[in-house]
Amino acid sequence: MALAITGSAMRTALGGTAETFTALLAGKSGRRPLGYVNPDQVNVRYGYHVDAVEEERPYRASAWLAECVAEAARQAGLDGARERIVVIVGTGLRELRAVERWRADGLPVEPHALHFAGAVRDTLPGVTEVVTVSNACSASSHALALAADLIRLDEADAVVACGADAMTESMLAMIGRVGDESSDAVRPFDADRRGVLLGDGAAAVVLRSVPDSEAEVRLRGVGMSCDAYHETAPDPEGLRAAMADAYQRAGLRPADVGLVLAHGTGTALNDPTEARVLAGLFADVRRPPLVTAIKGAIGHTSGSAGLMSLLVAVEALRHGTVPPVTGLRMPIAEAAPLDLVIGRPARTGAHVAQVNAFGFGGVNAVCLVEVRHDR
Repeated sequence: MALAITGSAMRTALGGTAETFTALLAGKSGRRPLGYVNPDQVNVRYGYHVDAVEEERPYRASAWLAECVAEAARQAGLDGARERIVVIVGTGLRELRAVERWRADGLPVEPHALHFAGAVRDTLPGVTEVVTVSNACSASSHALALAADLIRLDEADAVVACGADAMTESMLAMIGRVGDESSDAVRPFDADRRGVLLGDGAAAVVLRSVPDSEAEVRLRGVGMSCDAYHETAPDPEGLRAAMADAYQRAGLRPADVGLVLAHGTGTALNDPTEARVLAGLFADVRRPPLVTAIKGAIGHTSGSAGLMSLLVAVEALRHGTVPPVTGLRMPIAEAAPLDLVIGRPARTGAHVAQVNAFGFGGVNAVCLVEVRHDR
């Protein structure tokens, strides 16, 4: 039996899964002028918004999450009346924006709506349990790891692993104070990168145990680490530990991987650290994998970032085409050993992809996913 992804959906600044992948292949960006908050107060002028910015609707993350859960459940044919279904939502901020608006504007806040159980149950009746995991920028990948555990332990017939986040004024203010000059765009692995910008969105995948012959998209393994090295700076050893854990769980070697979806935040510390770790991981591989990243096109989507990268990896393996890194023109020196996809899409015959997600505090997760081409 295999752990298979039998339904999925995402919502980004570029649209749904198909629209996002098409836009990525074209090198498009969902960046636009920052909405909802005063740019001068947070020192941030751009964001990767999902909704129109003329009017801010409440509980936006919950709305996108509900859309993604509904679509993924429809694809997978979930039935809450006959199956034990658990939903795990990974998030960095939950519905913190509602609290900010209550404090600043006096808008009523509903405490029960600050997490996602209500939105999920309204969308998918009969769900056995809804769990929210607030685990920084790797939260949705951690949700996927927990989903795999629940299936293997026979605690559920199907698990919907999700991620959802909407940018908040407090998070914008934090990234706006990292440097004197605010970033104008996310440029992963670029020598002229100026830092991260936030994106909105949600993603959901349905995980089941199915016969090997029926598994088109197979989750081979999720490795995790929590190194607690620093509040924001990545620890190379923590990244290596998550990667080693993923390969051990999957029963794979680096030589089996033909594509990497990097975390790629466009920041001073993440990019060189991640590049060096990846270069070391594939140093002895005769044909190193293609490497791409998506935050230059959709921003850093916080807790949903890991699953969004996973779904782009699946589309790339399905179509045999890898999108370029939006915003990357001149790679940093540390990335020289990597086969980065720059400028235009690259063809691939790969079956297996590695997907990185690294969070504040050294909360890391690495997924290995396989797409069969013979079905």
